[in-house]
Amino acid sequence: MDLLIIGTGYVGLVSGTCLAEMGHNVTCLDINKSKIDSLSSGKIPIYEPGLEEMVARNTKAQRLHFTTDYSTVKDCQVCFIAVDTPVSSDGHANMTAVRAATQSIAQHMDSYTIIVNKSTVPVGTTELVRQMISTELESLNKNIPFDVVSNPEFLKEGNAVNDFMKPDRVIIGTNSVEAAATMKQIYEPFMLSHDRMIVMDPCSAEMTKYAANAMLATRISFMNELSGLCELTGADINKVRKGIGSDKRIGYNFLYPGPGFGGSCLPKDIRALCAHGKSLGYDMPLIHAVETVNKRQKEVVGNKIIDYFMERGGLEGKTIAILGLAFKPDTDDMRESSSLTLIPQLLSHKANVRLFDPAAMDNAKKLLPDSPAITWCKNEADATHGVDAIALITEWKQFRLLDFQKILPKMKGRAFFDARNQYHAEDMFKKGIDYISIGVVPALSEVHQRVTR
Repeated sequence: MDLLIIGTGYVGLVSGTCLAEMGHNVTCLDINKSKIDSLSSGKIPIYEPGLEEMVARNTKAQRLHFTTDYSTVKDCQVCFIAVDTPVSSDGHANMTAVRAATQSIAQHMDSYTIIVNKSTVPVGTTELVRQMISTELESLNKNIPFDVVSNPEFLKEGNAVNDFMKPDRVIIGTNSVEAAATMKQIYEPFMLSHDRMIVMDPCSAEMTKYAANAMLATRISFMNELSGLCELTGADINKVRKGIGSDKRIGYNFLYPGPGFGGSCLPKDIRALCAHGKSLGYDMPLIHAVETVNKRQKEVVGNKIIDYFMERGGLEGKTIAILGLAFKPDTDDMRESSSLTLIPQLLSHKANVRLFDPAAMDNAKKLLPDSPAITWCKNEADATHGVDAIALITEWKQFRLLDFQKILPKMKGRAFFDARNQYHAEDMFKKGIDYISIGVVPALSEVHQRVTR
């Protein structure tokens, strides 16, 4: 099938490439000429495992094409809108790119076309797009049949290719039997073993996307809030997680405490959901609380570091290694990353930081200030050389088994702040490390000495 993907950001590029991998003839369109030129020459603008090889393979096979020309709408049966919808200052999703793409589609279509919205958009956008296309066609004196479908994406950065190729579910929002049949034909190769397509009305499909992200964000903030209480009571959040996760009604997913969630989806989607509710006169205190807890959690690691050094002469002049800058592993995405809260916190207390991330260094340099207090490092060994403490912020696999035999002799101090609870307190204590994690009473050498005297 001939498909057009409008927008070559994270969702558009991954979706278009995976659809081409399954044999569809896919054209990816973007109004950013430099981005299209880069993609045409094989340069991928995002870090996503497996994507670069798949783009190269399908480009070579001439199943995947890149263009800035909207006239390609005429050649495609289905047009996917996968443009960015950033949050405006008032919390609402910015629909500028969606509106522009919709208008351009209407101006160039000349036969029955299915317009599919994959962007994360407010409930009611499918009807908005339908009205816009109808208005534009009327102004052009064109009588062309079309359908508009909601098809929200559920891609996790760092695992997006696998998520698309082996989806948990495919949500299709449409009242058109013909459009639903076409969408099933598109996705059928991804569901040969089991049909995971769920067809519903467009409004419900649009709400499903926001509801899923709001639920995930709620679970994360719940565990982060509980972790603070665990530290005060002597409970261990890691054990609590196992205890409640064993309940089949709850499960283990998204119950890991950490430094707060970030990225391109959860933060903006809960704000947009709250803003949409407010516009309808409907308050959403639970979702507001999720964001409040998350903002507080992003300061937790920095506060732990500040408190630790307050009893040791203060943080001024101390050097902290930050391992991991991206909001999660296997991506270079810095959007709303906890490191962007932590680093300014430390700098405001006149500390020095040594930074390393396997993929996000270039993006981090664009967002952090030029400062003599910041040193950009080539690997974890370089980052931890001569530091007073280490803060593990992003759980990259290569940080799971750090070689402390080599690292510790080159450190000034012995503090390790584990924002992802990757290590075990008792093991770290035996190595002579002051270990401070999330939701667990710190394992400090001087505390142990006082207790055992």
